[in-house]
Amino acid sequence: MRIGKQDHASTAIATSDAESVTVRGHDLCDELIGRIDFTDYFWLLVMGEKPTPPQRAMMDACLVAIAEHGLVPSVQAARMTLAAGPDAWQGAMAAGLLGMGSVVAGSSEQAGRYLAELLARAEVEGCDIEAAVIASLQEHKAQRKKVAGLGHPQHSDGDPRSDRLIAIAEELGVSGRHVATLRALGKHAGRIIERPLPINVSGAIPACILDAGWPLDALKAVPLLARTAGLSAHLYEESQRPIGFIMSHRADQAIAYDGRPSVRHSQATE
Repeated sequence: MRIGKQDHASTAIATSDAESVTVRGHDLCDELIGRIDFTDYFWLLVMGEKPTPPQRAMMDACLVAIAEHGLVPSVQAARMTLAAGPDAWQGAMAAGLLGMGSVVAGSSEQAGRYLAELLARAEVEGCDIEAAVIASLQEHKAQRKKVAGLGHPQHSDGDPRSDRLIAIAEELGVSGRHVATLRALGKHAGRIIERPLPINVSGAIPACILDAGWPLDALKAVPLLARTAGLSAHLYEESQRPIGFIMSHRADQAIAYDGRPSVRHSQATE
């Protein structure tokens, strides 16, 4: 992205006048409100056109799969932020979304970019996707790098969410090159890396939604939107049944101090 003077000062997303609001070429009140569901609207906003029924169904499935996953760090950050500032839902929501990085939830983008790299590598090197996958996995092993989209600390025998999403992609007829690449990774990774590396949901989401036609550069929007729904549930529950300070207290109890003792403490123990 270029920084500085832009060639065109314009947007194709929305405009309004005294009588109407237009979003992506549709009248908001006459054509969209009450006539389109939110997944369709999300797709329309980002892509500029409504999704096909298979695209909508695939996006719905991905959003449902990643919306909620318990008291992960991003949720804890959001709940403890709300506990400290009960009137600041926006701050608590922001705290949770900012906690979606390369390890939790944001890992879907990394996996999607890795799948795209593998497909590009196969094209450049003139080999099939399995050869590109095997070569890449061997490089990952030599460099001791984590394989994006594979492995799970709890679901070592296979992430049930990824299995379901891939099955839905097959049922909808949207499964394509990205899912095939992910399957090849899942097939060879355990043998090459020499430890269980099942396909996880962070690999399945980008594979399925990219094959459905979603753009790579907007991939992070999917887990962000989904987790916003999950965070809303946690923040409402925190406002009704607070546990933020309990989590903070338990963390304080669980983490031992191993720094230097104070002068006073040293003198007291002599």
